[in-house]
Amino acid sequence: MSASFQSILRTACRISPSILYPLRQYQISGRTCRAALPPFSPPSRAFCQAVSLQDQDAAQATEERSRYKDRPWDYLESEEYIERYGTQPVWAGYRRNHKGGIPPQKTRKTCIRGQKICGNPCPICRDANVIVHHQNVKLLQQFISPHTGTIYDPTQTGVCMKQQKKLTAAVNTARNHGFLPFQIPYVDFVGEDYSNCHDAVGLTPPAPSLASNEDWYKWYGEITPDDNEVAKVRKMYKAYLKPGV
Repeated sequence: MSASFQSILRTACRISPSILYPLRQYQISGRTCRAALPPFSPPSRAFCQAVSLQDQDAAQATEERSRYKDRPWDYLESEEYIERYGTQPVWAGYRRNHKGGIPPQKTRKTCIRGQKICGNPCPICRDANVIVHHQNVKLLQQFISPHTGTIYDPTQTGVCMKQQKKLTAAVNTARNHGFLPFQIPYVDFVGEDYSNCHDAVGLTPPAPSLASNEDWYKWYGEITPDDNEVAKVRKMYKAYLKPGV
């Protein structure tokens, strides 16, 4: 009798677990909420406020990231940027994590591979609001030397190679559109460079008066060809030579 009662009890627990467990705990994305379930009610009717709060946080984060998508240069003038970086460039104080005391000679190829982000992304990949664009002049100027006008090496800024290629293309496009100045080396031209008295740019001398059976070049008659080489050439071009030659 007791065995049959235990089997009936187990069957009832499997069919309707809400009978014996009116209070259940649900863990949603790291947050635990306790929902009071009335008897004989399925647990799917419990609503947790943590889900709605998480959705609001995710929507707010997405909105903040897309706020500077169309105008990325506005981020460098915002209070958020000033609080985070101040007057320093975005790569100031960045140090890549690496093994040993000697840093690698090249930066990593990319910081984001698919949905995976490395542990210490580069100064551009770590901030979603820092967008490389040819009109984002203030950002591009942070990666250009004010003395030489060349782009800083990625080993100095810590930028990955993928973002370094984007920076180089954006700087070249900005210079072509006139957003960034570039230096042209000064060359001092003298009057001799434009003179036509030089033999290379002067008038062509007249042809010398040649007598009959006289070569144009005097040194051409002094050359004695090798008989073996002449035989090879005659054999090679035998089909194209005139008879008697």
